[in-house]
Amino acid sequence: MEFLNHGPLKLLHDGGPVMWPLLVCAILSIAVMIERFIAINKASADNEVLSEQVREHLHAGRVNDALQVCEEHPGPVASLLASGIRNRNMDSDAIERTMEELALRETPLLYRRLGMLDTIITIAPLLGLLGTVTGMIKSFHVVGSSQGLNNPNAITGGVAEALLATATGLAIAIVTLVGYNYLTEKVKEIIAEMEIRATQLMNILAGIRGGEGVRGEVTASRA
Repeated sequence: MEFLNHGPLKLLHDGGPVMWPLLVCAILSIAVMIERFIAINKASADNEVLSEQVREHLHAGRVNDALQVCEEHPGPVASLLASGIRNRNMDSDAIERTMEELALRETPLLYRRLGMLDTIITIAPLLGLLGTVTGMIKSFHVVGSSQGLNNPNAITGGVAEALLATATGLAIAIVTLVGYNYLTEKVKEIIAEMEIRATQLMNILAGIRGGEGVRGEVTASRA
C-alpha cells in the first residue's frame, strides 16, 4: 500500500502491530493531559482574592455577599468556603466536619483520570518491549530460514521494528510522566490551599463570634 510508505504512517507500519496500541496510548495521554490541565487550572483560580473578599464581607456582616462571592467563584476552595459560611451557626467542630466531608468529595474529582496517565506510563514501555521481542523473533526466523543470509533487508526490518517499538514506548512514557508529575503537584497544591483557606475561615468565624460575645457582655453590664 503506497500510502504506508510516507511519514508517520510509515513509522506505524515499520514498527509492527505493537505500534497501534502505542498510538492509542499516545492519543489517550495527550487528551487526558489537556483535559486535566484545563480543569486543574480552573480549580486553582485566584483564591487569594476570593479569600480576601470573603474576609471583608464577613467582618462587615455581609454574610450573604460573602456566600454569593463563593458561589460565583469556580473551584473546590470556593465550594469549601461556601460550605463553612452556610454552616456558620454550628459549633466549630461541626463546621470543621462539614468542610472535611466536602474536601473528601472534592479530592477524587481533582485526581480524576490521572490514574489513566499512571497506567500509560507503566504500559507504554512494556508494549515497546513486546515490540522489541516480536521484532527480534521475526529477524531470527529470517536468519533461520534457508534464504535468510541472502535476504539482509528482511533481517534489518525485524531489527528496525524492534527499535522503533522500543523508542516509541519510551517516548510516550517520558512525555506522559512529565505531564503526570506536573498535574499531580498542582492537585497537591490545591489540596493544601483548601486546608489553609478552611483554617482561615474558621479563624474568621471564631473572631466574629468572639466579638459578638464581647459586645453581648458589654450590653448586659450596661443594662
